[in-house]
Amino acid sequence: MRLFIGIALPDPVRSNLRALLNQLRPLADLRWTPLDKLHVTTKFIGEFPEARLEELKQALRGITAPPFDISIRGLGWFPNPHHPRVFWAGVDGGDPLRALATATDDVTARLGVAREDREFSPHLTLARVKNPTTPLESIRRGVASLPSQDFGSFRAATFILYLSTQGKYTSLAEFPLNSAPKT
Repeated sequence: MRLFIGIALPDPVRSNLRALLNQLRPLADLRWTPLDKLHVTTKFIGEFPEARLEELKQALRGITAPPFDISIRGLGWFPNPHHPRVFWAGVDGGDPLRALATATDDVTARLGVAREDREFSPHLTLARVKNPTTPLESIRRGVASLPSQDFGSFRAATFILYLSTQGKYTSLAEFPLNSAPKT
């Protein structure tokens, strides 16, 4: 089973991102992320044995974290604008989001999942550059002409264990955020 942990986006934020993607998609031949796949990843697990799925769910139930606010704003390129491979929207959840990412990393590490080796950098992958010679100036002009790069805010009250199969994401379990241990 190919798994990851993330936070779903609410409809108003999705609607704002849909408008952005509709505006930018015609400007460059990129591999655009389908809207229904946009989420805030806190931990990529990768392959995990199905026989241990309940053990993983039980471990995730033990995470204690309060609900917190997330803002989706700003656009950019990984690794940098001069050699772009990924076009992204910024995710700002501050210390609470970083704490949740650390908690999911800690819990899954105790189950044998490799720890993250990179600093947590929350973002939404909007598109991937298919060909390094793809001209991106039209996207840059499109971004520069936007009236705002603020795509909305929301209160994260849950996190989700997702299954990824053949390009489709399925929610396997949803866990509430609260400050008391779950039993």
